[in-house]
Amino acid sequence: MTIKPLQGIVVVALEQAVAAPYCSSRLADAGARVIKIERPEGDFARGYDKAVHGESSYFVWINRGKESVALDLRQEDAKATLAELVAGADVFIQNLAPGAAERLGFGSDSLRARHPRLITCDISGYGESGPLKNLKAYDLLVQAESGLVAVSGAPGPWGRIGVSICDITAGMNALIGIQQALLQLARTGTGSGIKVSLFDSAAELMAVPYLQARYGNSAPDRVGLKHPSIAPYGAFTCTDGRDIVLSIQNEREWVSFCTSVVRLPELATDPRFDSNSRRTANRDDLEARVQQVFSGLTYAEAVDRLTEAQTAFGAINSVHDLIQHPQLRTRDMDVHGMTVKVPAPPYVTEWDEPTFAALPDIGQHAELPPRRPGG
Repeated sequence: MTIKPLQGIVVVALEQAVAAPYCSSRLADAGARVIKIERPEGDFARGYDKAVHGESSYFVWINRGKESVALDLRQEDAKATLAELVAGADVFIQNLAPGAAERLGFGSDSLRARHPRLITCDISGYGESGPLKNLKAYDLLVQAESGLVAVSGAPGPWGRIGVSICDITAGMNALIGIQQALLQLARTGTGSGIKVSLFDSAAELMAVPYLQARYGNSAPDRVGLKHPSIAPYGAFTCTDGRDIVLSIQNEREWVSFCTSVVRLPELATDPRFDSNSRRTANRDDLEARVQQVFSGLTYAEAVDRLTEAQTAFGAINSVHDLIQHPQLRTRDMDVHGMTVKVPAPPYVTEWDEPTFAALPDIGQHAELPPRRPGG
C-alpha cells in the first residue's frame, strides 16, 4: 500500500463555497484527514445546481474524500465540539465572512496561542487591512475589482472569465502556503498563520498588465483571442468555415511560419513585420495577409502546414468537445451509486488512487480525532 505524503495530518475546515474547499480537497487527495464543518443545512455550494445525479457540480468537484460534521455554531455545545476538533488538528482552514471566525471564538491568532503547533489558514476576499477588508467578495466581484475583466475578452460589453478563477487561484495559493507551513513545522516544531485573499490572488495574476501599465506605455486592451503584445496570435478562419488558433512565440517560428505555412517568405524580412514589436504595431495589415492565405486552405490543409512548420496551433473546442478530447484524463467517482467521470488532477503522482473518494452527506461523521501531541 502506497503511503501518501499527508497521511496522518488532520485538517479541520470551517469552509464554504469554492476557495477553501478547493484547497482542502487537494489536501485530502494527498492523504490528509479533512473534517469539513458545515451548517446544519450544509455548505451552500451544495445548492448551486443539481447537475450530477442531483448533486451540485461544484460540490462534487471539490469535496471528495472529506468527512462532514454539521454544527450550528450559534450554540455553545457546537462551539465546544469545534474546539475539540481543532485541538486534535494539525491545520485549521476557514473562509467565513470577514470577522466571523473571530466573533465565534475561532480567530487564528487565539487558536495558535492555545495550540502552538497548529497551522491556521484564513482565506478572505480582500485581506485583513485596507478600506475594503470588510467587504464581501465573490469571484465575479474580485474579477472586476482586480482589473481581470478589463483585460479579458473582446471589445464590447464586459464579460467575466468563464470559471471561478479568483476562487481557484486563492485555493491554490492557500494550498501552497499550508504545504510550506507543514515543512516549517517539521523544522521548527511551531505552527504558523497563513493568510490568503482572493484579491491578492487576482492581483498577482495581473502582474504583467500591471507592469506594462505602470512602467510601459499603457495597459493592454481587450483583444479577444489576440495577444496584446505578440503577433500573429489568435484565430484564423479556413475555407471550410472552421477556425484554427495559432501562436508565434519567437523569430525562428516566424520565419518558419512565413516559409512553410503562408508560403510568403518575403513577409519574414518585410520591415513592417521583421520583429515582434513591428508585427504587433502593424497587426491589422499582418493579420489581413495571413487570413488571405487561410481563406484558401481547408482546416485539414492548414493543420498539415502548421504541423510541418512546427507552429503551435489548436482548435476552438466546445465543452462537449472537451468531454470527448483524446488528451482528457478523468477519474471515476461514485455519486449516489452511479459512476461519474471527473477531470483528474493536473499533477500525476505515485500515490494516485484509481478512483476519487466519495462525497460526504451533511453531518455524516461525528468521530473526533485524537489530540495532537503537545498541541
